[in-house]
Amino acid sequence: MPGEGPSAAISAATVATLVALWWLATHLGWIAPLYLPAPEAIVKAFADASRGDIQGGQSLAVHFGWSLWRVLAAFAAACVTAIPIGLAMGVSRVARGIFDPPIEFYRPLPPLSYLPLIVIWFGIDETAKIILIYLACFAPLAMAARAGVRSASIEQIHAAYSMGATPMQVVRHVILPAALPEILTGMRIAIGFGWTTLVAAEMVAATAGLGQMVLNASNFLRTDIVIMGIVVIGAIAYAFDLAMRRLETKLVPWRGKI
Repeated sequence: MPGEGPSAAISAATVATLVALWWLATHLGWIAPLYLPAPEAIVKAFADASRGDIQGGQSLAVHFGWSLWRVLAAFAAACVTAIPIGLAMGVSRVARGIFDPPIEFYRPLPPLSYLPLIVIWFGIDETAKIILIYLACFAPLAMAARAGVRSASIEQIHAAYSMGATPMQVVRHVILPAALPEILTGMRIAIGFGWTTLVAAEMVAATAGLGQMVLNASNFLRTDIVIMGIVVIGAIAYAFDLAMRRLETKLVPWRGKI
């Protein structure tokens, strides 16, 4: 798109400026290392974590693998359930009356507010962690799918029915393609919510995971590992967002061009 080159250059310059200010603040003694370690300390923490030379003795790859599995499992389960429910809410008053109240009730709640209840119901194993992330992903996906139904024009629906299409065929061939851009946007938002809920999910007796690594490091005042973990979590979230943008470009290339 026009302007992407200058925008990328400005973003790169901004990041370089922030890192330079960070380096100056730490090396000139403006901020104590306990509160903000130097950039090279973060690089060293990354190298130590990659080798497993941190508290717990598990490598960064192990923590990353556990976190990735939890988030992807919850996200996949949310896609399989939330998208059909959202489509049903968009086309059926009955489905909307059934699902709208509970979704709208819990959607604004922060995950930590119902984390104790999930622990009571499902224990402290992996099930509780995945359910917590699943609930964070479910609401934005369902709402996006419901909103996407409005993108299908009534003329398209009537035309499909006039050609003998069944209700399921109308949903599959008319409503779903029209709702796909909104659904993909909801998926981008949901995967972001999943990652933001990761630390809360891994507070539940986790022994491995990026969130657990950060929390464990904070107990030992290892600010370098905490910042390194935050950077890794943010970088992975950004990578997921870029992947979702690319998927959106492939699946709905007409978006923004009509």
